[in-house]
Amino acid sequence: MMFAHGFGCDQSMWRLVSPAFETGHRVILFDLAGSGRAHPSAYDRVRHATLNGYAQDVLEIVDALDLYDVIFVGHSVSAMIGALASIERPDRFARLVMVGPSPSYINDGDYVGGFTRQDIERLIDALDSNYLGWASTIAPVIMGTPDRPELTQELENSFCRTQPNIARAFAKVTFLSDNRSDLPRVTTRSLIIQTSEDVIAPVTVGEYLHRHMPASELVVLETRGHCAHLSAPEQTIAAIRSFLNGPNGERS
Repeated sequence: MMFAHGFGCDQSMWRLVSPAFETGHRVILFDLAGSGRAHPSAYDRVRHATLNGYAQDVLEIVDALDLYDVIFVGHSVSAMIGALASIERPDRFARLVMVGPSPSYINDGDYVGGFTRQDIERLIDALDSNYLGWASTIAPVIMGTPDRPELTQELENSFCRTQPNIARAFAKVTFLSDNRSDLPRVTTRSLIIQTSEDVIAPVTVGEYLHRHMPASELVVLETRGHCAHLSAPEQTIAAIRSFLNGPNGERS
């Protein structure tokens, strides 16, 4: 099982979920280029100007470790990174687990992504002008757990460990990408995990993904926020296990 973190985070965000799968699976954690403790040389402004560059990084890990039957668990933007990797090399992936995914954050006609383009542009401008202020403002919105301030603080601290110039570039890649046309090409069996209240990726987005991914299941957890693996790890683990143990699944 490969666990991939979301924007502004690192592999430590999976600490409440990944240990549950260490029995029966080889668990692989990594930091995206430009994030966490990834070597600075791993980040390339040209390669990582699109999500495809990050997907290539995933495939390089798969090749380097000679991995097959991969269960890829991706949070937020990494859910789409995993989807792109599976499209290119479906023979290497057995399952996709997408926690809080979104193929496009911007409203477009009947599609409700949750934001207008102006919203996203303001978000990126705020990040560029005052990164630390942006981190303290956006962290509680993303986490969505006002009753658990320690989680919000953890997310804010994670944002603050990312270099502002890389964070801005990754934010543009994340929030301006549109991968809706890629969804029908995902043939790997997939689990979409949404929370019942998520301002970053609302339930309507999960429903859209489910309609357009031919081999997908959708689970809506009764919890709030964009980081179910932190705010509701037990529910997240249970949903993943049920998916893996379901029809044509595997025991975990």
